[in-house]
Amino acid sequence: MTAMAELKKRLRPGQVYRRKDLARWSNAIDRHLRLLLDEGRLEKVGPGLYMAPRKTRFGSAPASPEKLVETFLGDDRFLMVSPNAYNSLGLGTTQLYNEPVVYNRKRHGHFKLDGRPYDFRMRASVPSSLNMEFLLVDLLHNLSRLVEDKAAVLPKALSRARSMDRTRLARAVKDFGSARAARLLEPVLADDMAASD
Repeated sequence: MTAMAELKKRLRPGQVYRRKDLARWSNAIDRHLRLLLDEGRLEKVGPGLYMAPRKTRFGSAPASPEKLVETFLGDDRFLMVSPNAYNSLGLGTTQLYNEPVVYNRKRHGHFKLDGRPYDFRMRASVPSSLNMEFLLVDLLHNLSRLVEDKAAVLPKALSRARSMDRTRLARAVKDFGSARAARLLEPVLADDMAASD
């Protein structure tokens, strides 16, 4: 079996591959990639990222954002957050955003994957799942990036913080919060400490 045939045999529809992963099955990876792209067996979906297209009756299906991001990072420790999730906090935010934020431990910057924009932000630790306390801390950290009226959102966010589980909120601030979020939530968390004395 030729190296090209071996490479074709390894491709799975809908799967995303890094160039270096495909190089394991090829003795001339750049030439083979060019041929596979020309044949339509692969699509380039990002820097050094390729997808074996999955055909549906409506055309090629896009790769799932989670699969794209995991392959791009070469790591499954990330949390993808859409700023649209802030709307679930009930603070009056209603804007829709089209660029998810990907908290991770490897990459920082804005990248397009499969034609969609992503904002990668490196953090020393990344939560395993999204919860309301993390979301509130994240909103306060990103307050200046929101298109809503910040002067209207901030008091509502601090009021919402007072109704949250303070232990989980303090943990979110400690583990994932920025200096800005910690400063803004300090009075809320200090109220709790004063009440427990």
